[in-house]
Amino acid sequence: MGTIDLSTLAEKRQKSIFRDILPESHMNACFTCGTCSGGCPLTGMESTKDEGLDCRKAIRMAAFGLDQELIDSRFVWICTGCQRCEIGCPMGVKLIKVWGAAKAARPRERVPGVLHKGVDMCLRTGNNMGIPEDDYVTLLEELGEELAEECCPGFITPVEKVGADYLHFQNSKEAYAEPDDMKWWWKIFYAAKADWTTSSKNWESVDWAQAASSPGTTPVNTAARPT
Repeated sequence: MGTIDLSTLAEKRQKSIFRDILPESHMNACFTCGTCSGGCPLTGMESTKDEGLDCRKAIRMAAFGLDQELIDSRFVWICTGCQRCEIGCPMGVKLIKVWGAAKAARPRERVPGVLHKGVDMCLRTGNNMGIPEDDYVTLLEELGEELAEECCPGFITPVEKVGADYLHFQNSKEAYAEPDDMKWWWKIFYAAKADWTTSSKNWESVDWAQAASSPGTTPVNTAARPT
């Protein structure tokens, strides 16, 4: 990031693409405490070191009207949307909303190619691995039966349960290659006696195709970074 010309700051902010989301993002409330960066799993990673960006710096870029610099950055695409930055922010700044606006402003032909493929597969099948719905539901049922035998008596994987308090999105990597890893989340729900469910359709949790939850249902996102 270069030196900011304060004499043009007001003009830059007036023309900023982030101007329309100022009220809902609370971006102006940021006082650069760095709590967001401290909780972000990307801070210090090799994938972001070359840009020198973290949550705190990126949100200030948006606040100062440095739109193009943020739009062109890799940082907003590497972010998984886990919301740790927002949960830790003492001022309630909605950082993920800002990253989303920066992504939306990038021309489609300049969006990372792997995301084109992932989104296309998600739109066609509901997950980026192309796992058929029947196979997926069978996997969930069989894993639930195994968990009931192993340590959670009476456990049944709740698929499409109406009126549940929580909607859990699986990670496609787990369903495709590491299905037993899903049990760890289910054990937590079982121990907490949580009223939860999962979907048989559009269940991909990575932020390129996260399904919207129904009103009154809290989404539980266990997304991993797209590779």
